[in-house]
Amino acid sequence: MDSWWELGEHSGYSGDVLETHRLTCAFCGEEGNFSLSHREAKKHASDKDKVLYFDTLKCGNCANFLMVFWSAGSALYGYRTVPWRMGEFKVPEGWPKEVGRFWQQAKRASARGDLDAAAVMARSAMQAALRASDASGKTLRHEIDNLAEKGLLPPVMKEWAHELRLLGNSSAHPDDEPAPEKNDVTDVVLFLEQLLTYLFSLPDRIAQYRGRKNAPK
Repeated sequence: MDSWWELGEHSGYSGDVLETHRLTCAFCGEEGNFSLSHREAKKHASDKDKVLYFDTLKCGNCANFLMVFWSAGSALYGYRTVPWRMGEFKVPEGWPKEVGRFWQQAKRASARGDLDAAAVMARSAMQAALRASDASGKTLRHEIDNLAEKGLLPPVMKEWAHELRLLGNSSAHPDDEPAPEKNDVTDVVLFLEQLLTYLFSLPDRIAQYRGRKNAPK
């Protein structure tokens, strides 16, 4: 996005109303248990159909507050929340369960500074993602190459995937290998998120888009 006015215009969730079941209390972790405490709305100066909402929601479990900034576009809405749940990483929609499980562990380990664990879990998440995408091969190296040969991994992603593989291998097989550098682990975990977005989130959004375009008027 280049402007907050674009929130909900190009990507987001289906519908034009904020769905509180998607929200998690930043304090107690309760999901979807909110009541609207206060709302402010701001209309666009020239596009009167475009409205930005500033909602304050109260958690029905712990009575703390969550601030949600959201807006709807053409059959989509997007949102941002403050504060967010510390140390918790919600798996995006469209990701396979086992992929999300390893990704969460990689993120948590990286946040704690457990670099070896983060590298290994990032490697596991990538391998689970490749197998969910029908990669074949006896080893992870072969699976990466196989998916690239099928045209499902662009060259730059293939290259990064091998870097993640090697870093994870070094942490998983400690044969006098030096400890991974924090910057390296941060980079491969970031690449992992981009890879999972490419393999799962983008196809999911395209399917939603086509569903809206093909829906009966």
